[in-house]
Amino acid sequence: MTKSLNNISPCDGRHPGLPVAPGFGYLEVDRVDGQSTVVTALASSPLKLLTPRHRGTSAWGFLASFGGGLVAGDRIHFDVRIGAGARCFVGSQSSTKVYRNPNGLPCEHVTRAVLGSESLLVWAPDPVQAFAGSHYRQNQQFSMAPDAGLVLIDWFSSGRAARGERWAFSKYQSRIEIRRGRTTDGPTTPDSPEFETVVLDSLLLDSAHGPLTASHRMGRFNCLATFLLIGPQLSEPAQRFLKILEQEPVTPRSSLVFSGSPVKGGILVRVAGEHMEQVSERIRQCLDFVPEMLGDDPWARKW
Repeated sequence: MTKSLNNISPCDGRHPGLPVAPGFGYLEVDRVDGQSTVVTALASSPLKLLTPRHRGTSAWGFLASFGGGLVAGDRIHFDVRIGAGARCFVGSQSSTKVYRNPNGLPCEHVTRAVLGSESLLVWAPDPVQAFAGSHYRQNQQFSMAPDAGLVLIDWFSSGRAARGERWAFSKYQSRIEIRRGRTTDGPTTPDSPEFETVVLDSLLLDSAHGPLTASHRMGRFNCLATFLLIGPQLSEPAQRFLKILEQEPVTPRSSLVFSGSPVKGGILVRVAGEHMEQVSERIRQCLDFVPEMLGDDPWARKW
């Protein structure tokens, strides 16, 4: 039975191992009777966790917030555990809006995920949309069994470009760390020394360093994205996409540019576009194999 514990009190004793503080969420998916099943879903305000598909070829979770976005000082801490052989998709209900921050208090989002043997996690929230004067930082750590698979999308936009608000936030920080186990029989705790870091990607955009709209910084682009494919389950599409990139012509002043490079166990791809719709379409094209792995298309009604 799924344990859905939204807005449970931090003093609740039913799950003493879970620190149910404000903004904390936890999703646990295991393989039960041959199907991926949500066995625990927990969130406390301002975070909401929706699980519209809690059992099937894959289980789905969507992150949302009660206020429609993050205000000054909001902190979200979301933990995910995918059991052996289970498959899971995690997205968001809409873009993560980060509202202006007159007092300089940063909004923060921390994600920690642990992937068991032969599991698959597709981590694909909608883009972060940081408004003028906002300060946002995120830290994402994924600890994987060596035979687990991870599809990760991390992207953000220039803000409310339709209103002429482009790259007007104060600061944006992002850190992604992918760690893989050395043996399938190794420990499943993310702090174990049996894990090695295979990807460490860090980004800082700070308006204090100069205008973000300068041609040598964000320039004409309004959306930046990074996505990764890691694990033996994703080896074939990763290699296929690398070959496509090698043959792709370079067009000066193109409205959409992308590049890719191999990483240990997979591929890392970066995309920059003048329009967010261009970037989302390109990502969908690159990840056209994902719906078959999940048993359905999680983006069919969104993008």
